[in-house]
Amino acid sequence: MIVVPAVDLRAGACVQLVGGSYDAERVRLDDPVGVARAWEQVGFSHLHVVDLDAATEQGSNADVVHAILAETRLDVQVGGGVRDADAVERLLTEGARRVIVGTKAIEDLDWLDEASHQFPGELMVAADVRERRVVTHGWNRTLPRNVLDLIEELNAFPLGGILVTAVHREGQLQGTDLPLMEDAAETSAVPVYASGGVATINDLRALADRGVAAAVVGMALYTGALDPRQLVEEFEA
Repeated sequence: MIVVPAVDLRAGACVQLVGGSYDAERVRLDDPVGVARAWEQVGFSHLHVVDLDAATEQGSNADVVHAILAETRLDVQVGGGVRDADAVERLLTEGARRVIVGTKAIEDLDWLDEASHQFPGELMVAADVRERRVVTHGWNRTLPRNVLDLIEELNAFPLGGILVTAVHREGQLQGTDLPLMEDAAETSAVPVYASGGVATINDLRALADRGVAAAVVGMALYTGALDPRQLVEEFEA
């Protein structure tokens, strides 16, 4: 299993939120490019970058994203506010390995069909989840849709992966939603990336045992709950 550090961008800084709430910001680092470089120096080779401002239509951190892509050699997946093929193409041209699409993809499967065939293997769909219900628009809208039903629909498209975020566990360091992630991995035809709640090395081992392809880790790394060097040694990073 791959372990992927998260760099969430807000107003030009690297942040970590608790429970998907923009009012509950626990971590703020003013040099996100330096943070990305630091993860690379530790030995990680993958990075997860999300523009929270673009996701909520409250701004853009495109310049920071561009700098991270330009100044590191990391395998970077980028998301947040990607709503058209031009944005996908721009990020791929700048050096992103995969582009994460969320609300637009979930609410317009015809668009996803076209875009995924235009960029086969280079799109990831972000399925943000609270208690198995899909949430969109920066976690502000809950759909009457079970995430496993969504994943079954997504199996029809040539995606590079599905990012399943347990928003109800996000940033709380209380463990991930293992039953959710196990069911997602069993249902999905493409690699599942798990996010939300990882707090210990045993959380990561449990995800690996359940067939999860990668785990995105944020709060546990930034608060020191996890030793990044141990992760690099034990997991594919």
